[in-house]
Amino acid sequence: MPNHKLTIYQLLPRLFGNKNTTNKFYGSVEENGVGKLNDITDKALAEINAMGFTHVWYTGVIEHATMTDHSKYGIKVDDPDVVKGRAGSPYAIKDYYDIATDLAVDAEFRISEFKELVGRTHQNKMKVIIDFVPNHVARTYASDVKPDGVRDFGEDDDNTMNFSPDNDFYYIPGQPFIVPGGYNPGGDEFTSPLKDGKFDEFPAKATGNDVFNPAPTINDWFETIKLNYGVYYLDGKKSYFDHVPPLWHKMHHILTYWAQMGVDGFRCDMIEMVPVEFWAWLIPKIKATFPDMIFIGEAYDKDQYYNYIHNGGFDYLYDKVGLYDAIRRLTCAEPGASTWEINAVWNNHCKGIDEHMLRFMENHDEQRIASRFFAGDAALAIPGMIVSATLATGPVMIYSGQEAGEPAEGEMGFSGDDGRTTIFDYWGVPTHQQWMNNGAFDGANLTSTQKELREFYSKLLNIVKDSEALSNGEFYELMIDNEHQPGFDTMLYIYLRYTANQKVLVIANFNRAERALNIQLPVELIAQFGLSGAHNFTDLLSDGTFDTADIYAGIPVVVNGSSGLLLNL
Repeated sequence: MPNHKLTIYQLLPRLFGNKNTTNKFYGSVEENGVGKLNDITDKALAEINAMGFTHVWYTGVIEHATMTDHSKYGIKVDDPDVVKGRAGSPYAIKDYYDIATDLAVDAEFRISEFKELVGRTHQNKMKVIIDFVPNHVARTYASDVKPDGVRDFGEDDDNTMNFSPDNDFYYIPGQPFIVPGGYNPGGDEFTSPLKDGKFDEFPAKATGNDVFNPAPTINDWFETIKLNYGVYYLDGKKSYFDHVPPLWHKMHHILTYWAQMGVDGFRCDMIEMVPVEFWAWLIPKIKATFPDMIFIGEAYDKDQYYNYIHNGGFDYLYDKVGLYDAIRRLTCAEPGASTWEINAVWNNHCKGIDEHMLRFMENHDEQRIASRFFAGDAALAIPGMIVSATLATGPVMIYSGQEAGEPAEGEMGFSGDDGRTTIFDYWGVPTHQQWMNNGAFDGANLTSTQKELREFYSKLLNIVKDSEALSNGEFYELMIDNEHQPGFDTMLYIYLRYTANQKVLVIANFNRAERALNIQLPVELIAQFGLSGAHNFTDLLSDGTFDTADIYAGIPVVVNGSSGLLLNL
């Protein structure tokens, strides 16, 4: 594993570089515009790096099914009845060896434009992460740029069998695929001769979210096909691993293909829907050739965290059902929310694996903090971000627009008014566009409040990246030592991160009002650190100072509401 703190910036190129502000409901690419890989300029990357980021996760760069007609480039038109949104889902991959045509200035050279983006990112001292979507592909999957000798998914399948370990797909023999009723692809204004409520697939293939019948519902992942890693789901998930299934080799070839272009890491989608045995085979095999490659897994079953890290070989896993959920409740001041929930995260399901957990407060699947569905005010996330970034040595991730307080307002097309920025539609992100300033990337159009928020994120991430204690130090919780102090309540979280050379006292206040208290350090810790007598402390976030006449008597502090301190001891 890397021996430094990863700070990851997630962005969708389709959204990131889009300067068009039309934002028409279900708008076409011509109406609403689309960002290009080339819009992610040296200036943009330099600003991202200056904010404290070490990695950029380019979401949705691999070609996926879309309602936009790219046939003039020799790309077969996708049937809109099995595409979600005008732009299409980045997680319905159409060609694992290609770059999304929408993202290219010159479609003929789209892969070259991606290689140039990788080069620019590296030149700006950051590494590149892209998606790997192993569980499913688009119903229209067909690679038109695959290297010589590569066999397409399903090309050698026996589709008369519902399951064979040598098939790439699962089949429902003798039955056609049925498009879910009630779907209006592209909205009322979108017309296409293919928009007829039908899709020619015979025999039907199983759907991505483990639907093993020919008629998925509109709430299923009906636009995708489930891939077969040698597990027979209709026989109690019985596995057939007496030999390596062909699909495993195909996936290894795909990841090698992107690694050879300079990709430094893969964010792996829905890893628990793929057998851990595959990961245990794949990850060491990739790392044997690319030893610095990192693997990040999207995971939600905390009971399987240890399995996918220690047996599957993942470097990092999402901590959605742990820290994210606890921090969200605190940020929203939900009834019964308590910082003891944070204690439960590292002391229970993350015990012994905390350094492998990736923390975040936003990503493309989650609601925006500033939306009315979450906190309604981006500044309320400050204590949560302090904890997410400093609790452990694992990565912290920010989603593009979060640092400017994007609220994701309104219906966008396939994506409704739900507090999320669409990944399915052509769209511009208003607060991000204010920072982008028509490609100047200078923040000139941000409000003073937005500038303050962005400065907080920049200050926090640079501190975390550069601080020895916060990036690599030990953890010591101070809740029990302070729970009886005047001013203490369970909307405060207090802990130390430390090495032999640096000690940082972290105090996060989830209360909406300020709190004054006298922080107590345990006697044995004071002795271990060699402290005594009077001391002055600097808050790394604000440069404000605090002092105590006697370290054994405590450290008196005042913490603003929805804020926090990082006191350098």
